[in-house]
Amino acid sequence: MLLDVVEYGQALGLDMSYGDHEDAPGQLELNFRFDRPVKTADNITTYRQVCAAVGRKHGLLPSFMPKPFTGVSANGHHHHFTLVDDEGNNVFHDPGGPAQLSDVARHFLGGMLDHFGALMCVGNPTVNSYCRMWDFGFWAPVYKNWGWQNRTCTVRVASGGRFEYRGVDSSCNPFLTVAALLVAGLDGIKRELDPGEPQSANTYDLLQEANGRQPLERVPDSLGDALIALGKDEVIRDGAMPGRLWKVFHHYKRDEWERYLAAVTDWERDEYLEVLP
Repeated sequence: MLLDVVEYGQALGLDMSYGDHEDAPGQLELNFRFDRPVKTADNITTYRQVCAAVGRKHGLLPSFMPKPFTGVSANGHHHHFTLVDDEGNNVFHDPGGPAQLSDVARHFLGGMLDHFGALMCVGNPTVNSYCRMWDFGFWAPVYKNWGWQNRTCTVRVASGGRFEYRGVDSSCNPFLTVAALLVAGLDGIKRELDPGEPQSANTYDLLQEANGRQPLERVPDSLGDALIALGKDEVIRDGAMPGRLWKVFHHYKRDEWERYLAAVTDWERDEYLEVLP
């Protein structure tokens, strides 16, 4: 099956690079080379269609559901960023800067953190997305932080001049996430936002040391809370979702959230059906 995905992807113009088995049962990661933002979003959409076609061929179901199972790793969709000028120089790289980032890169990163709540809504747009955030210990980004090669942070500086925004899951619309993250980063450059010092400690260790306090700003608790955060953020809302796009997004996502609130789940029946109050 994996070789079919590679073959089909290459036939459709994807430069397949490498892949591996991730932590959860049946969880696989296949990668293709980066490109310009819109082209990369196109490629992601093509890749998903390839996976669906190969799955039908083999009688399998490739799923992009963020959290299909409790107690194992969820499906993230991390976005990597590098800014290159016309001469091919990496504008984000400064060997002498904090975490080898230039001032431009730090401001861009600062913008991502400043619009943290709204970006979480765009990058994690389903009810199920927030199960990924609550099932602790499986590397999902839960707090507003960044660090050098720190996979417990929302933004991980992966190498000199390249950082990874990890607050996106596999249910995202890549065109919206790319637009929102670029708008946030460019706003950070415009306002020269400072992301602060990189976090070197493991986030989960920090939380244990805090004895129940919240030392860091946490992601929205649910899709409903994330929609409120996005609605309050005019920069992301109007910049990444211009015209009627925000109204359409909000209408359908609010409807999804309200339908979920009205649904009775298996967990509720298991928890309450035989309770004698």
